[in-house]
Amino acid sequence: MNERVIELKYSLIIEATADPNFFAFYSPDLEGFTSVGHSVEDCLYKAKWGMEEHISLLKERGLPIPEANPKPTVTIQNEVRLEIAP
Repeated sequence: MNERVIELKYSLIIEATADPNFFAFYSPDLEGFTSVGHSVEDCLYKAKWGMEEHISLLKERGLPIPEANPKPTVTIQNEVRLEIAP
């Protein structure tokens, strides 16, 4: 059996948007890390490398770096929409 492992240091949330060509993603463990992709696979790829770049930028700026999540999860869900009161 060939299992694929997603190696991320932080949890990731991928959200399907109203546009079927775009997915938004962010990490609840890594403040300020967010982006978009064209598929779930694209989001996973961009997240893996984007998290590393984000950490590098935090280091360069002397900002605190969150501890890696010992059990990171990947959640795929529908976009959370904010309701605006009339």
